[in-house]
Amino acid sequence: PEIPASGCPGNRTWVRGTREALSCRATGNPAPTVVCGRHGVAVATGEPELVTRSRAGTYVCNATNALGTRSRRVTVRVEYGPAGVTVRVLPSANVTRGSGFTVDCGAEGVPAPTYSWALPPAPNLRLAADNRSVTVTGATTANRGVYTCTASNRHGRRAGSVVVRVDESWLAVLVALGALGAVTALGLAVAGGYYLKSTACKKGEYNVRDAEGSSEAACLHRHRDNFEVFGIQLTQP
Repeated sequence: PEIPASGCPGNRTWVRGTREALSCRATGNPAPTVVCGRHGVAVATGEPELVTRSRAGTYVCNATNALGTRSRRVTVRVEYGPAGVTVRVLPSANVTRGSGFTVDCGAEGVPAPTYSWALPPAPNLRLAADNRSVTVTGATTANRGVYTCTASNRHGRRAGSVVVRVDESWLAVLVALGALGAVTALGLAVAGGYYLKSTACKKGEYNVRDAEGSSEAACLHRHRDNFEVFGIQLTQP
């Protein structure tokens, strides 16, 4: 028997979802019988069958008649559009402001997919040479949002997304501490003013209105020509 390449091509490309038959024609006299198989298991060679990814691989076809056997290896490649798109953030999708992170994208597909991105508008983004990942350094609020990766080949395209959150809780704490400091300073200022006024009658020179036999004094506070005047008044017991 003979198995010419024209009747039994050694390399074949099928597309998932179509229907194909693993046909292999041989010549010889008497006419040979052709049986193809993979991993020692015979497969059908007559009617076209649905192409799935599992049909990819290398087959051995044997042509046999009374005078002998001839073998030929047939390799089948199954092409398909992108599938199983995964988008992940390393080390985490919850990012601390000022830190760095990387968004990776991967997908299956034959031929190998190419990648494109839809990203939040930010100046600190860097794409890898193969476009499979995006790296961010010094994260800010501009880096939060949806990161969408699209994997494409000649058989289709498929997208996947992930949401990145930039945590600014430490900034809120600083703002709260700043506000608390301002309130504390205001309270100290008010208390200081009260203290100064409450002790104004205890310092400096006083105008004393004589009152015989008095042993008590009252603090007087009045305005005169835009000046504050403090004094004491002796009172009759």
